[in-house]
Amino acid sequence: MGIATDRIGALGLWGGVAHLTRLRTGAAGAAIDVFAIRIAAAGFAYGAQVLMARLMGGTEYGIFAAIWVWIAILGHSATLGLSQGACRFLPADQARGDDAAVRAYLLGGLGVTLASALTVAFGGVTLVWAEGSLFGGPYAAPLLVAILVLPLFALQDYCEGIARSQNWAILAIAPPYLLRQGLIMAAMLLAVALGAPAEARIAVLCTLVATGVAVAIQAGMLLARLRRTVPAGPRRYAWRRWFRACLPIAASDLASAGFNVVDVVVLSLLAPPATVGLYFAATRIQQFVVFVHFAATAATAQRFTAVHAAGDGVGLAALVRMQARLTLAATLVVGAAVLAAAPLLLGLFGPEFHGSLPILALLVAGSVVASAFGPGEDLLNMLGGERLAALVTVAMLALAAGLCVALVPAYGVAGAASAMALATILRAVAMALAAKAVHGLTTPVQLPAFGRRAR
Repeated sequence: MGIATDRIGALGLWGGVAHLTRLRTGAAGAAIDVFAIRIAAAGFAYGAQVLMARLMGGTEYGIFAAIWVWIAILGHSATLGLSQGACRFLPADQARGDDAAVRAYLLGGLGVTLASALTVAFGGVTLVWAEGSLFGGPYAAPLLVAILVLPLFALQDYCEGIARSQNWAILAIAPPYLLRQGLIMAAMLLAVALGAPAEARIAVLCTLVATGVAVAIQAGMLLARLRRTVPAGPRRYAWRRWFRACLPIAASDLASAGFNVVDVVVLSLLAPPATVGLYFAATRIQQFVVFVHFAATAATAQRFTAVHAAGDGVGLAALVRMQARLTLAATLVVGAAVLAAAPLLLGLFGPEFHGSLPILALLVAGSVVASAFGPGEDLLNMLGGERLAALVTVAMLALAAGLCVALVPAYGVAGAASAMALATILRAVAMALAAKAVHGLTTPVQLPAFGRRAR
């Protein structure tokens, strides 16, 4: 759905109102599409985690969980922010008709992503070899396979960002979060049926195969669509402009990825693998709640950029209000449903996982309260203020890590969950304050102290 200043001006008052209505309807529809896909994907992911836990047992499952956390952190970060940056630069360049910049970003971002991911992978091999003890422990084989997964994961993350920038929600979300999860589960079942041991290294190997197949399908479909929508021609690179925004976004993305898993990382250092598996099971179910925010971001972040580029301040404020209200309402509904179904969902992992219910309740409470503060981080990353967003995220990561280190020895998994719930809320508050200070936009749903006027 294109958005341009001259279009709104030419349509006049009624045309502008109609255009804004279509924009908001399109954003809401895209959010529903993304949320539906992520819920379906969460079902596959949940099934995959139950399968892994049942097949491998607590210790091997804990090893697999820790390895997957590092794949996610490094894979997302290896794009150097160019995946997120696609939602910022491509819609604006297309609204201005700057096809040369669009073509350059598509090709240049792909090259940088692959080079960065390969560098991180080889760096990981070097660090593991230098550390020494990991090669002799239970993490050795899974780590070596995970290094091969990393470039494929980064490439798929970049493809997702490009598809999101074009409002191709299904193509962006379905391959990594639906197809990949389903393939992981199918591959693990097949491997065990063929006689492979149900160990973490086999699970990571299945992840490698599934990721390779999923990214090949997604990249092929994305390339076919781009050839129809982006005409061939010269390319005009703007590396300085891109990296001035994308590197802070990358730092924020890395810190955000770390923030999302710092509790698991701290537990893996301070607790046995079985305890990590117990906690990780709760976080997998809590992802149903987190997906609400993800769906809202995937549907509206690039639209924030396009409306801002059109100079439509009123439309931007209306879109922010709509996103905030719908996100809070959906988070409340999904959070309540998750807690109601939690005994059954946790029980499927095994009888020992019933103890994860208080952990899940704390994590869900943190997500619900945080959702009331609106899309502050999206506005900072998409409209300007990405350095401030990165600073806030890094500060909150440090706070979350410190709280986990302080609380885990005394309170175990409940301490980790409490630390993350508090840090999640404080991060949302800080992002809302920053978005108000930088852009004058009020993002919280029900906090009149932030001011009632928005530009």
